[in-house]
Amino acid sequence: MSKKLTTETGQPWADNQHSQTAGSRGPVLMQDYDLLEKLAHFDRERIPERVVHAKGAGAKGEFVLENDMSKYTKADLFNGSGKKTPLIMRFSQVAGEKGYPDTVRDVRGFSVKFYTQKGNYDIVGNNTPVFFVNDPLKFPDFIHSQKRDPKTNRRTQTMQWDFWSHSPESLHQVTYLMGDRGLPTSYREMNGYGSHTFKWVNKNGEQFWIKYHLKSDQGVVNMTNDAAEKISGKDTDFLQNDLFDAIDNENYPSWTMYVQILPYEEGLHYKWDIFDVTKTVSHKDYPLIKVGKLTLNENPSNNFTDVEEAAFSPANLIPGIEASPDKLLQGRLFSYKDTQRYRLGVNFEDLPINKPINEVHNYERDGSMKINNQGSEVNYEPNSFDGPKETLAASVTPVDLEGHSGNQPYNYKVDYTTQAGDLYRLFTDDEKDRLIETIKDCLLQVDSQEIKTLEIKQMYKADPEYGSRVAKALNLNIDEILSTEY
Repeated sequence: MSKKLTTETGQPWADNQHSQTAGSRGPVLMQDYDLLEKLAHFDRERIPERVVHAKGAGAKGEFVLENDMSKYTKADLFNGSGKKTPLIMRFSQVAGEKGYPDTVRDVRGFSVKFYTQKGNYDIVGNNTPVFFVNDPLKFPDFIHSQKRDPKTNRRTQTMQWDFWSHSPESLHQVTYLMGDRGLPTSYREMNGYGSHTFKWVNKNGEQFWIKYHLKSDQGVVNMTNDAAEKISGKDTDFLQNDLFDAIDNENYPSWTMYVQILPYEEGLHYKWDIFDVTKTVSHKDYPLIKVGKLTLNENPSNNFTDVEEAAFSPANLIPGIEASPDKLLQGRLFSYKDTQRYRLGVNFEDLPINKPINEVHNYERDGSMKINNQGSEVNYEPNSFDGPKETLAASVTPVDLEGHSGNQPYNYKVDYTTQAGDLYRLFTDDEKDRLIETIKDCLLQVDSQEIKTLEIKQMYKADPEYGSRVAKALNLNIDEILSTEY
């Protein structure tokens, strides 16, 4: 038996083909509330797209813990080998709008929401282990440089290279982006990283610094500039479609989660600042430890409610997992939920895709589109009516702080070129050739000599061959570049 057409409030809908009119030729009657409701809803079908990571794709699945990590963390999903936790993952592009081709060179977002027994836990990362900036004050400016020129409304190489050349901390990430990993062949064939350093705490209160690595079990596969350009002209949703079709054909993609674990005091005195997100921690110093496997086995039943309305935030932490002093992470703890309140409304966490699987009890009430208003439960505290009580065991573990207040940069072993040079030297000869060619194609579109000079000098400091090759590719004299001051 076919379903009966109804209004949003359940009344039967008599005619969905013809408006009510005064005579067969019209005009339309204002009393046709079905028409007015349909048009009013249609007018509001598009929520504001994400400021960044607007275009993306996602799917549901599960995480299976393969190595009990209770020695390091009391976090629910990492305790008890074999434990299964449902999840949703979303992959995305950083800069492009929702209609932009998803094969354009860009960093890819890599976000996971775990529905644990102790609340939702989100890892909101990228397919690179570092980022362009390490201070949240610079983040809006960075994103503006990746978006559109306010006069021409074009995305320009000048804007982004201008920002990068005046932000030396960006070089490590720029080298990743301009290299092969800037063009993944599919979402299935790229790694994911938490990027920031986080803190794990076990049931005894012992603290450890950790970094997340999610390695693709399909391997890492990238495409060339020519291939990406051809595909973007044929299918602007290539990466999205690949993910959906793979899962639809029961070719379920998976990632193995690893962590690097640094003892608390050792981490504070490591050779690099582990709270600077432009830096990595050497695998030789702290090898990867296997944790478990994430598998995607269910496509969205409705892309809007399952993917567009999905709201991720690094502030979604559970007992046993805490934030580090990382400045950029600290800014993200506020910004991510705040942008969701703008995009989806103040009660976005009531939406089914964002609801935790455990019960919610607090003193937050009302607001637009509130779904779970907690009935007749008392809505203030303190109270004498047995309202929700604090869970002291969930308290954040204290961190010792030192120094003075004020606007100040990182000052612990500041060096923004060595790791970029290390990355360059890890590339094969073919990878280096493609990196130089990509940078050349980009910088040829930049007229400013200052921008080119500043960027090449940074590359030269990272590795003389790196800077010299870029200069040669642009028909510039490296000696003149190195002697020029701005």
